Amino acid sequence: MRLLFVVAVALLFPMTDVGAQAPRWYKGNTHTHTLNSDGDTAPDEVARWYREHGYHFLFLTDHNFLTSVDGLNALMGADEQFLIIPGEEVTDRYNGSPIHINGLAVARLVTPQGGTSVSDVIQRDVNAIRAASGLPHLNHPNFGWSVTAADIKRVQNDKLFEIFNGHPLVNNAGGGDRPGLEEMWDDILSSGKLLYGLATDDAHHFKRPWDATASSPGKGWIYVRATRLGAREIIDALERGDFYASTGVELTDISFANGRMSVSVKTEQSSKYRIRFIGKDGKVLKEVPGPVADYPVTGSEGYVRAVVYESNGKRAWGQPVFVK
Repeated sequence: MRLLFVVAVALLFPMTDVGAQAPRWYKGNTHTHTLNSDGDTAPDEVARWYREHGYHFLFLTDHNFLTSVDGLNALMGADEQFLIIPGEEVTDRYNGSPIHINGLAVARLVTPQGGTSVSDVIQRDVNAIRAASGLPHLNHPNFGWSVTAADIKRVQNDKLFEIFNGHPLVNNAGGGDRPGLEEMWDDILSSGKLLYGLATDDAHHFKRPWDATASSPGKGWIYVRATRLGAREIIDALERGDFYASTGVELTDISFANGRMSVSVKTEQSSKYRIRFIGKDGKVLKEVPGPVADYPVTGSEGYVRAVVYESNGKRAWGQPVFVK
């Protein structure tokens, strides 16, 4: 059977041009706060925390505030080691419910646009972020139980949303009659809408490491595959879905080639792993015990994505590949 793959998603695993620098993995966080909104720590101290903990890039995303990063990069930035990229959490509401959308690498401050419904607010803010040359990503849909999968399906020109957020009050797992974020993701993907999943820490508190109720750093992040550590390269990789999300699992590789999705895990001695491949409607297509697995696509799955489960509760999520 000949498989036809959606062009936009096939770019998830691009070929490297002859003579071009080979891509590598860069660890980063796309959702972080400072004293410029409701964080407890100055921007330079926040950036220092991430650099000292092995991150390669960081977006500062204060609520309705665009923090200048030029001085921070002059102080702490280093070629191929660490980069700070400007961002903003556009903080909006509808009928009292919070709607928050990050604008990554926006060229200017974006004002919350408001709207006549939840999806209209999201769409207007997405449009405003795009108009400011930024990349939008929808934050913590279950925070305040504000945003449903049906709302997200109506939005156009968005590519990213959080399937894990480290804040203690965002209801990642869902509850009652409301689905968790990963279940919501499968609902959206099954409708035919392409959306990539992020893990973030949404850090606010850097001075309360003993406090389990704090929104502390280091809980969720992404690994982006790019040819160099530059703002444009990071944004482009996010746009095409060339990254994976993690709460502690590191992969040596995840790829799609010749009709086969492959995953391999960088193992830790005390951990065990299982890898699950998931298709339309959240159907489990295959589950493999161990740190290495692959899945040959048949063409009937709708889409395929991979999740790695670690024995102490950590996870990694690959991005979906649509097939038909």
